Amino acid sequence: MKSIRPLGALVASALCSAFACHTASAAELLDRAVLNAHSFAPGPTSGQYASGANGVVLPLIDKQPVQGFSAVLRGPVAGTYLVMCDNGFGAKGNSPDALLRVYALKPDFETGQVHPVNRFTGDVLNDFTPDSYITLRDPWKKVPFAIVADGTNYPGTPTGGGAPIPVDGSIRANRLLTGADFDIESFRRAADGTLWFGDEFGPYLLHTDGQGRVLEAPIPLPNFRNLPSAPGGTEINPLIQAVSNPVRTLAANLPDSGGFEGMALNASGNKLYALLEKAVIGDPNRTRLLISEFSLNQKRYTGRTFSYVIDAPANSIGDMTALTDREFVIIERDQGQGDAADPRQTNPARLKKLFRIDLDDVDANGNLVKEEVADLMNIYDPRDVAADGRTNTVFTFPFVTIEDVLVLDNHRLLVINDNNYPGSAGRSFGVSDNDEFVVLNVAPLLDCDGDDRGHGKRGKHAGWQDKDGRENCRPAKD
Repeated sequence: MKSIRPLGALVASALCSAFACHTASAAELLDRAVLNAHSFAPGPTSGQYASGANGVVLPLIDKQPVQGFSAVLRGPVAGTYLVMCDNGFGAKGNSPDALLRVYALKPDFETGQVHPVNRFTGDVLNDFTPDSYITLRDPWKKVPFAIVADGTNYPGTPTGGGAPIPVDGSIRANRLLTGADFDIESFRRAADGTLWFGDEFGPYLLHTDGQGRVLEAPIPLPNFRNLPSAPGGTEINPLIQAVSNPVRTLAANLPDSGGFEGMALNASGNKLYALLEKAVIGDPNRTRLLISEFSLNQKRYTGRTFSYVIDAPANSIGDMTALTDREFVIIERDQGQGDAADPRQTNPARLKKLFRIDLDDVDANGNLVKEEVADLMNIYDPRDVAADGRTNTVFTFPFVTIEDVLVLDNHRLLVINDNNYPGSAGRSFGVSDNDEFVVLNVAPLLDCDGDDRGHGKRGKHAGWQDKDGRENCRPAKD
């Protein structure tokens, strides 16, 4: 059983005061800017083990695609952001030459374009340069298993066959991490400036300094619920270990690409909440995803877990970000892309939503109660901010993977898609998706004015006051 409360309906008066609403539950599109899909940064030749799509031919000689945005943090100055790329081309086997990076960007909502910026100063740059990104690496050999940089040749067979390809010299010399080593899907910045990444292959927590250098061995996830290693099995794996875990000890109890898709840092900055993308194999409830609490002060899991229930077994989560110490926003999505009215889209997008959860609010089955914040397939756009020329005031975000959400204030959310370059084509059939940055106006995310929003239990919220203790609904920390 799942519990969902329609928070979106409460925004009707806020959104419809100046315009005639097409629905009472839609968030409003405030801003939109686009980074062209064909954006590249310096780096080793990439895509030698992947297939082209949507007219894009691989490999990409002496460059890396700026794509696959799977997490977002605030950047060095207001209006800039750090976006984290995932493992590259979508799988462990096809991404050994894809570098794990974080890029600094600035969406210009006046022009509708997104620009690279200096990651230290926030100054706009003409092109992507080393000053605009962080590349993850393991110079001190903290990773306890072989990585691509340890080998002479890339693992696997190049697309189309042929002789083994030597590992690029820069990867070997600097022990750069690639998409065959980890599939990072989330990241957070701790108070000491270090970065924590959530990985899908382990699943692991990966800890680096602010320059992306690994500080300690990747941290695995204990099996706190004592779930069996396979359906109906009796053997208990002491860890949650995915199919692609490089040092798996027992039968996998997590599907491939089922690890930490979302990870939030609470408002106090002392705990991470890591959310699995898929249900654990031994769990009889195939719609239950586990959230695990991790103490940054003690650098260990606390043993506390929470149950997030997706609407359908085939759904996935895209991201998780904090409002307070106990309240979070989660992206949930189906596996579809594109417009259902286009007959060429055989699996169109239907469910792309933002939900709010409170760790202290569970239903009779112990599952977290979900409140709908926004339907990304039904965004109100009366001013044609999208500049798509439509007259029905509806803007949609019909991408297969939407994996970035950031709270800007109590009414505004930044949402970014993962464009899976060059494979996804949700906006236009047969055309590689761009990276789209949209700002949405939604109902109040928290009670900052004494209005309990009809729930009868919320008071003031820690982490949302100014330095004088006044309530002003500022967003939580990274």
